[in-house]
Amino acid sequence: MSFKVGVGKSDFEALRKSDNYYVDKTDILYELVEEKDNQVTLFTRPRRFGKTLMMSMMSNFFSITKDGRAIFEGLKITEYKEFCGKWMNRYPVLFLSFKDVEAENFEGAYDMLEARLSEVCIEQAALKSDSKVNRNDVATFERLEAQKGTRADVKNSLKTIMRMMHAVYGKKVILLLDEYDVPLAAASEKDTAENKYYPSMLDVIRGIMSTALKDNEFLEFAVITGCLRPAKASIFTGTNNFASYSVLDDDFSGYFGFSREEVEAMLSAADREDKADLIKEWYDGYVFGDSCVYCPWDVMNYMSALRKRKDAMPKNYWKFTSHNGILLAFVERTDFDVTEKFEALLNGGTVTQSISDELTYGMLQTSEDNLWSVLLMTGYLTKADAEEEGERVSLKIPNKEIASIFQDTVVAYFQNTVDASEIVSLIHALWESDETEATRLISALLWYTISYNDYHEDYYHAFLAGIFVGQGYHVESNKEKGLGRPDILIKDRRNRRAIIIEAKKSKKESDMDRDCDKAISQIIDERYSEGLYGYTQILCYGVAFFQKQAKVKKWAESYWPDGRKGNDNAEQGE
Repeated sequence: MSFKVGVGKSDFEALRKSDNYYVDKTDILYELVEEKDNQVTLFTRPRRFGKTLMMSMMSNFFSITKDGRAIFEGLKITEYKEFCGKWMNRYPVLFLSFKDVEAENFEGAYDMLEARLSEVCIEQAALKSDSKVNRNDVATFERLEAQKGTRADVKNSLKTIMRMMHAVYGKKVILLLDEYDVPLAAASEKDTAENKYYPSMLDVIRGIMSTALKDNEFLEFAVITGCLRPAKASIFTGTNNFASYSVLDDDFSGYFGFSREEVEAMLSAADREDKADLIKEWYDGYVFGDSCVYCPWDVMNYMSALRKRKDAMPKNYWKFTSHNGILLAFVERTDFDVTEKFEALLNGGTVTQSISDELTYGMLQTSEDNLWSVLLMTGYLTKADAEEEGERVSLKIPNKEIASIFQDTVVAYFQNTVDASEIVSLIHALWESDETEATRLISALLWYTISYNDYHEDYYHAFLAGIFVGQGYHVESNKEKGLGRPDILIKDRRNRRAIIIEAKKSKKESDMDRDCDKAISQIIDERYSEGLYGYTQILCYGVAFFQKQAKVKKWAESYWPDGRKGNDNAEQGE
């Protein structure tokens, strides 16, 4: 199979030279420069939506130190011949990323920032030996290179380097800054009263951005990417001709992420057209402005798997690339309750919220509206309707992949925070055949737990199994026993006793008693107890569920695998 996929490749030149499949987004260059002509352009998109590859592509196109003719051959941008003649490899470009500038505290993150600036200076080392460069700038440059710069050196670093580039090349500089907000996001998440992480980092990043962007006579234009657009006053104060494009904006909406047509073309090139429905179910569903797109990171990972195995199934690639702390920030809050909203989302529904795409990292968790805005901007949620406009936006979980992250993170949180004493009481009630108390406790636990999959039987099975697994019991679910598969089998080997549970989802509340009886009859008819030899007591329960209510009924008599019946407390052989 000649189809080649470069998973994780964010270097445009390397991607093109290795003949990897590339979804052509190069016409963004023409729209950016000729149709918009902003001095500063900020693109905000979730992680893993191709921002770094896009910036690398821009660097290869504009940079005066590169020759992009071969790697851009045949791509859309070359159709604009006059534009290419004017802009391709005609300008000095300063390209850097802050994606790794994070740590547990400000001191650690600042060290990472100094290291990143040092790398940039090493890449531009030829500047300091050019006679046209001011000697004071060279001295500052060398301090930055050696990671010995003052705080003022760091704040002025980008402008200093750009002034040196302007002196050498005689042209203004194009600044490309990728993942500008990673230092701020990390600082905001770990900021405490004792650890004054965020205000310190904000001061440094604001200084770098302000000197590089505001009244900088050496700047041709700047393109910046990140996950969130902060309020302009927080970082970009005084920056002229500033434009920002978020997931809510129509402009540039199709450049980050793959369209349905682009994915279908890729599947055709790979001879995997039969996977179109699967790839859509798992990785489509994002609405950016008026465009509907797939997550490119996931698509390329899955295409790589399909290249090796034609029957490869989709899986969650996204959860290993993003922090899920924002989800927990919701459910851990005590000043507002989002349980019902999360249940609606997990069951395929929507919630309508007031959304802002101008935020400050220091204020993200000050209101429920801000948190919903962050979930939208970071890709956990998306617009439900591409044509919807206004501050009130209908939100949904975009696809199966993100739904699984919600389930793993949010449902697990609720399960882990239920009152442990109630779980112990429930297990005791089941061992003691107390149907009334077991019914009350299971219903109480359901009430305080997130429900998903529209209350399918699978959800209730997992809910019950999780209760026992969390208490250290050996639990089997839907394994072969007798003539069929019991929903739940709990073994207490130390005390030689077991519990068999058959669960039913009732269509209405009045059916619950009857459904419990049906469950018990199934246990008996299918002989689920066979194979449990050596266990001196086997308790059998039918459990019926209706939404967040449960009903527990026990088979009137305990029994042993050899068919003999007796009282609950009888010992085998009596």
